[in-house]
Amino acid sequence: MPVIDSPKPAYSLRDIPTGIWALGFVSMLMDVSSEMIHALLPVYLVTVLGTSMVTVGVIEGIAEATASIIKIFSGALSDWLGKRKWLAALGYGLAAVTKPVFPLAPTVGWLVAARFIDRIGKGIRGAPRDALVADIAPGHLRGASFGLRQSLDTVGAFVGPLLAIGLMWLTADNFKAVFWFAVLPGFLSLALIVLAVREPERAEGLREVRNPISLTEIRNLGAAYWWVVAIATAFTLARFSEAFLILRAQNVGLPITLVPAVLVLMNVVYAAAAYPAGVMSDRIDRSGVLALGIALLIAADLALALWPSITGVALGVVLWGLHMGFTQGLLATLVADTSPPELRGTAYGFFNLLGGLAMLAASIIAGALWDRAGPQGTFFAGAGFALVSLLGLLAVQGRTNVKAS
Repeated sequence: MPVIDSPKPAYSLRDIPTGIWALGFVSMLMDVSSEMIHALLPVYLVTVLGTSMVTVGVIEGIAEATASIIKIFSGALSDWLGKRKWLAALGYGLAAVTKPVFPLAPTVGWLVAARFIDRIGKGIRGAPRDALVADIAPGHLRGASFGLRQSLDTVGAFVGPLLAIGLMWLTADNFKAVFWFAVLPGFLSLALIVLAVREPERAEGLREVRNPISLTEIRNLGAAYWWVVAIATAFTLARFSEAFLILRAQNVGLPITLVPAVLVLMNVVYAAAAYPAGVMSDRIDRSGVLALGIALLIAADLALALWPSITGVALGVVLWGLHMGFTQGLLATLVADTSPPELRGTAYGFFNLLGGLAMLAASIIAGALWDRAGPQGTFFAGAGFALVSLLGLLAVQGRTNVKAS
């Protein structure tokens, strides 16, 4: 893992480049827009359009798989072009133009197409955007920069559903009115990345990459990078879908009307922790901060397994949010630390693809364990996977001694 030998000088939020702030607000606005729709879409499909639960599952599965696969190609394309901003803007633009389709769609087919294109947009923008953050952020502020972007992104993840709930109440459950309201932040996000984000000039002497996903370039990513990806993938097997937090809350007796509060609480804690964790990772050994994040996940799993009450679930959800804050922005930082600058887009593409596949596998395993061994089996297994990834991190720490620069 990247190690920082000496403490960095103190700095404030004002020292983080304007481009990082802009990208953070771009993410936040798009998340507000998307989460307003996604929080209501399954219910809308089933209750208004009469869609089956199987269809809902197929729609979501295809959409997320599409996003993961496209990240590889968009990241590699940004390395080949040597430009990242306009690819990211294209991704945000596709997501924005799909938003009016949701209130206008006359059939399920239109909604499937809109959801599919929206996820294509997510896939296109993800890797180039993260590589652009790495390009803009100074080396000594890299952890804080990724933490700030992640924090603002997560604010959108809980503000969107809260707005959806409030607007549904104000409009007497008018789904289409809420969907129309979600169009505004989507287009504001697109305008912000086009007008407020400036891509830095390509560094002199940086080699051109002709085929970023060739075997030669994959090797050029280096052993340190692949160790980061391996640890992150193993860790993701422990971090299954947050849907299981909701199921656990229902399992211990939380009223259905309060179930959305589970994700709101988790995301509030996540958003609050991400930036301080990034700052901490700039000042001390990054692997130590990551180890703390993994330990927080183990504690969250144990609380959810051993304390079957609303209080126990609340504690587990808070710890889960803390672990997200201490790990997600940091893992993105480690990719930037360990990958060559000319291959950062490709690096984020592989990182996101393998993480997405691991998340899919983790959720399938968690669901199977829930059916066979109950919630305790699921969360004990999560703690076990997290412990394995923690031991792996400690085992390879000395072999990946790369300094942030």
